[in-house]
Amino acid sequence: MAKKKKGPGVISDINVTPMVDVMLVLLIIFMVVTPMLSKGVSVDLAKTMNPIAMNDADKEDAVVVAVTRDGKVFLGSKQINPADLAPKVKDLLANRLDKTCYIKSDARARYERVVEVVDNLRAAGVDNIGLLTELDAKAKARMEAMGAAGAATPAP
Repeated sequence: MAKKKKGPGVISDINVTPMVDVMLVLLIIFMVVTPMLSKGVSVDLAKTMNPIAMNDADKEDAVVVAVTRDGKVFLGSKQINPADLAPKVKDLLANRLDKTCYIKSDARARYERVVEVVDNLRAAGVDNIGLLTELDAKAKARMEAMGAAGAATPAP
């Protein structure tokens, strides 16, 4: 009788090559999709010491008007003439109970252009207008320091 040949011993090392391949594919997918997820136009918002959180501005159906530094006006991600803003916004808000619009303006945009946008939104029947801002870095550091100091203080 012929003897069976024994194969090589069992290798107990983990093969990470397939995992690395999957991770690289996922990384590429996220790198391609992430820029498309940004809603509207990117502007440098004005910095404030006491901003109010407007979480509704992040919703899918929120009406966001952006004013860039060079005075261009965007409704969502489409450039629009400010004079055409009122009818477009009126159509967007036609079947809604909450008639709120949000304006995100570049900190260096001309005030005249922002007022023109506000005026056109009022003409469209908008009840509430939210001005989107960012928390100032100094105020943020101060709030974090106060929060840490408050956490370190024992309760009486």
